[in-house]
Amino acid sequence: MHINGSTALITGSNRGLGRHFAQQLVQRGAKVYAGARNIESVDLEGVIPVQIDITDSASVARAAETTSDVSILINNAGGYTGATLLSGSLSDIELDISTHYLGTLRVIRAFAPQLSDHPKSAILNVLSVLSWVTSPEFGSYSAAKSAGWAMTNALRLELAAQQTQVSALHVGYIDTDMASHVDAPKSDPADVARIALDGLEAGDPEIIADELSKQIRAGLAGGVAALYPEFA
Repeated sequence: MHINGSTALITGSNRGLGRHFAQQLVQRGAKVYAGARNIESVDLEGVIPVQIDITDSASVARAAETTSDVSILINNAGGYTGATLLSGSLSDIELDISTHYLGTLRVIRAFAPQLSDHPKSAILNVLSVLSWVTSPEFGSYSAAKSAGWAMTNALRLELAAQQTQVSALHVGYIDTDMASHVDAPKSDPADVARIALDGLEAGDPEIIADELSKQIRAGLAGGVAALYPEFA
């Protein structure tokens, strides 16, 4: 998938990783629609702001009507409620699912027709190492990201007929506002965006952006005992 000369839409592009995606796509020669719930918060030069709230079907439909030539779709918008599965608010858990699973699916369904207009197109879903492993404090978020991983795999098969490649990005903590409360090693979002775009351009179905994610993926074959030693 060639980025230069393509047209990309990124959700959640007003800050954090999404902003780096938008900036680097412009630098690589793409036309960029910068999606955000509040378009006034999009302050990058060289992009076209597009209002989109991925939890709102009407907003997603309007965004698809606003654009007409998207060949690269990056599903980056997200959030973190901090809900646990047993004691967390069900409304927070529903929001996590509505954002990370149903929200991403809403966007893909709305933009799939535009992607099919191109000889080759691409989708990048920003997932997480928490798609594969979890802990109680990440229960709701991790469940939503795991659902996103399963969806990504299914859509890769379903969209192959229209020559739309579907890639998943897995990464641990990134040095953005969402992880500002975390005291742990974090990846530079500029580095994560570069790795992800390189992988997308190379056609990689799975893009692993840090060592932690590489280690956890390697442990998947070992089952529960490998991922959760306390249950070995």
